[in-house]
Amino acid sequence: MSKQSVAPPTSVVQPPAGPPADPVAAPEPAPARRTLDPDTLAEIHRLHGGYLLRALLRNTGGDRGKAEDILQETLLRAWQHPEALAAGPEHSRPWLFTVARRIAIDHYRMAAARAQEAIGEPVEDRPLAEDPYEQVVVARDIALALRRVQKHHREVLVELHLKDRSVLEAAAQLGVPPGTVKSRNFYAVRAMRPVLAAEHGYAPVTS
Repeated sequence: MSKQSVAPPTSVVQPPAGPPADPVAAPEPAPARRTLDPDTLAEIHRLHGGYLLRALLRNTGGDRGKAEDILQETLLRAWQHPEALAAGPEHSRPWLFTVARRIAIDHYRMAAARAQEAIGEPVEDRPLAEDPYEQVVVARDIALALRRVQKHHREVLVELHLKDRSVLEAAAQLGVPPGTVKSRNFYAVRAMRPVLAAEHGYAPVTS
């Protein structure tokens, strides 16, 4: 007679100590994303809103409704990205103008796409006809930085770069030789670069 086979004993898994886990417990909520505080946002609007709106009005052909929409979207981005404005409200204009420009381009492209759908013909995908944002912010920041350079340098910069005069015209206006205008312009620009980089967020130009 053959021996009856006996199955090996099965191991018993002991439950873990402590209360049983709840299989339907909700996951912990994700931490809320940090946003810009209302007072800082209001200060940004006070300092830069007018400049942004004027540039946007030029860019949208005087369409105030569209310009204000883009301005509101720009401020919304600022509210959502406080890390981009860590240097403080007074130094945020270059970032704001860059964001406004991108939003304006997006609006243009959406309008172009809708026009293409309506007429059934391709619309040229090109940048905005005017791009005044950099011109506005650079002109204002240069005006502030001009206060930091010597008077004879400031006069040359104003004549050449703000009044858009030639070297000969600036020389006649200032009563100095053209060579002096060129020399003063060279040293004035070199003096302005670190000021613009440190105080207004412009990358220094290296050669």
